[in-house]
This record gives sequence, C-alpha cells and structure tokens, in this order.
Amino acid sequence: MNKDEQNNFLHALAGIFLRCFFLSFVLLLLWFVFYLVAADWGYSIHSRWFELSRHDFDLMNYYGMALIKTGAILFFLFPYLSIKLLLRKPVCV
Repeated sequence: MNKDEQNNFLHALAGIFLRCFFLSFVLLLLWFVFYLVAADWGYSIHSRWFELSRHDFDLMNYYGMALIKTGAILFFLFPYLSIKLLLRKPVCV
C-alpha cells in the first residue's frame, strides 16, 4: 500500500468514524425526546415486566444516555480526531 492509498484509506475511515459519532448522537437525542414525551408510558411498560421504582427507571435512562455519550466520544470521536491529527502531521523521512 503506497502513501496515497494510505491517505485515502485514512480519510475514508475518518469519515466513517465521524458519521458514526453523529448517528450515535442522533440516537441519544431520540432517546432523550422519547424520555421527555413518553416517560410515563415507558415506565408503565417496563414496570409490568420488572420490579422497578420510578427512581430506578429514571436512573436507568440517565445512565444509559451517559453510556451512549461516553461510548460515542470514546469509540468514534477520539479515533476520528487522532486520524485527522495523523493526516495533518508532515512525515519526515
């Protein structure tokens, strides 16, 4: 693989990481909107299946959103930024 092929591959990979980052935040936004609009309905469904208090249901949603956000930053944003920094750096041979 020559230098141009490597750069093209890294640019494509960076684009994939950026799209995944934005899609995960769209998922997070949808989850938040659903939680704001239909939290009572979601609680009634889940409390039938599991013994959950309202507080536990709220904590599950809060921790789930935090996990999605942390995962998006850790697995998609940081690799994107590192690839972009790698592509900016001039290579000394």
